[in-house]
Amino acid sequence: MEKNYNKTIIACFVGYIVQAIVNNFAPLLFLTFQRSYQIPLSKITLLVTINFAVQLLVDLVSVSFVDRIGYRASMILAHACSAAGLALLTILPEVFQDPFAGILCAVIVYAIGGGLLEVVVSPVVEACPSENKEKAMSMLHSFYCWGHVGVVVISTLFFSTIGIAHWKIMALIWALIPLANMFVFFRVPIAPLLAEGETGMSLRELFREKLFWLFLVMMICAGASEQSVSQWASTFAEKGLGISKTAGDLAGPMAFAILMGSARAFYGRYGDRIDLNRFMIGSSLLCILSYLCISLSPSPVISLIGCAVCGLSVGIMWPGSFSKASASLPRGGTAMFALLALGGDVGCSGGPTLVGMVSSALGDDLKRGILAGIIFPLLLLTGVLLVKKSGSVKKHS
Repeated sequence: MEKNYNKTIIACFVGYIVQAIVNNFAPLLFLTFQRSYQIPLSKITLLVTINFAVQLLVDLVSVSFVDRIGYRASMILAHACSAAGLALLTILPEVFQDPFAGILCAVIVYAIGGGLLEVVVSPVVEACPSENKEKAMSMLHSFYCWGHVGVVVISTLFFSTIGIAHWKIMALIWALIPLANMFVFFRVPIAPLLAEGETGMSLRELFREKLFWLFLVMMICAGASEQSVSQWASTFAEKGLGISKTAGDLAGPMAFAILMGSARAFYGRYGDRIDLNRFMIGSSLLCILSYLCISLSPSPVISLIGCAVCGLSVGIMWPGSFSKASASLPRGGTAMFALLALGGDVGCSGGPTLVGMVSSALGDDLKRGILAGIIFPLLLLTGVLLVKKSGSVKKHS
């Protein structure tokens, strides 16, 4: 039976690669959009905001319909929207009188797919029969990192060899991945998230659970701890080391993503030998140390190393919080996974915003902004310790 579900788990891994494609491909084309369609950068930056705003909305709304239509239909819809959005990116700018409106419509379509993937992929993997669900969850989330790295590297190679003018071909090539994976989900087995006869917790039941609120705060802090540094890593590399934008992206966000994926893959491989609580506590402490290294070191090279180490430290935070929530609240169901994904996205948006606001208020001092962001790994560490204490109390009882 387990062999049958291996295909399901692999398809879910590809699903997270799809999410990485829809989140990270279009930003590589922002300057191309500006030059080709005469769109001001002030409008182009809205594309990122709209993408994540739509995903947040889908996280929230999905609570009401995923259980009704089922996980298989939700997976197929998510992949269909992702593929359609990437394909429409090559068509709508030429069709609409205002090219920006066409690009925006395409972004909204694939953002619906990306948001839905975030809600349904984790519970589908969680439901699959496996000996160590924490390992599977960590390995799953590592594929978002590898997808991010792959999108940047492959797209950059394509643009440098074939030419940026042929970006539409690259967009259609990326669209083939969700299209192919969509057909896979027509056939792979999908296990029920809850045992037969059980029903998932309602929103009212979840909101009454103190542990749920603790896990929600942990997810917010996990997203914020990750993105507060990731979003500013390229700026650190460019300003601190005086290198080009391309080299800055490779030295900053790329190193961050590779080390974050490595941490998740490491736990995915050896998680059965490692206590998750200890791993998350150690990672939180390392994250706090990396924040201090980034913000207090006088050396730009050491600060950049701190950015990379931060990627290593945050790797387990998101999947680990998911796994602990699922183990502690086994009846959480779709509502819990959707709200935790929503919390993570809020953190991904709010963390960099806090860093930016504090930096701006203190004379564009990015280091002091990062120092303010240390509140997130500190809160996450507190949350892990409280969850561990709660588990110890239950065992003792």
